[in-house]
Amino acid sequence: MTTEAVSWLNQFSHLPLSDHQRLALVYLRQHSYIDNRDYRRLNRVEVTTSGQDLRGMVQSGLVEQTGFGRWTKYNLNLYDEKAEESKITSNEEKIVDYVKKHGSINNTECRELLETDLQKASYLLKKLTKKGLLKRLGERRWTRYRLA
Repeated sequence: MTTEAVSWLNQFSHLPLSDHQRLALVYLRQHSYIDNRDYRRLNRVEVTTSGQDLRGMVQSGLVEQTGFGRWTKYNLNLYDEKAEESKITSNEEKIVDYVKKHGSINNTECRELLETDLQKASYLLKKLTKKGLLKRLGERRWTRYRLA
């Protein structure tokens, strides 16, 4: 791995990423997508390991999943956190407006509101929580978000 790649990866040092996941991020930086097969070849791991690693990267918000089954692909989903931190996207505005009107929101309601998938809804709700706009209450399927 080049020193430039290592330096780029350092921005993710706060995340619990495995060496395999770090290598996949470098791969994604140079290619438009990675799939399960590419990940297995790149890291020489089994199907279950590659699936778990890729799902972990989706949950952390680093990659975005498109497609299903054998056609699933993963794309790099990064932005400049400092520049984007204070900006609120239209989807985030919709979520905040919904919470103002209804008092709270859960992941299912967020998915229906934005017509999106589980990962994107989770990512947006976590992002709004991190920005201090929402407060998370409860755990797992009983998790709700209220205004902070």
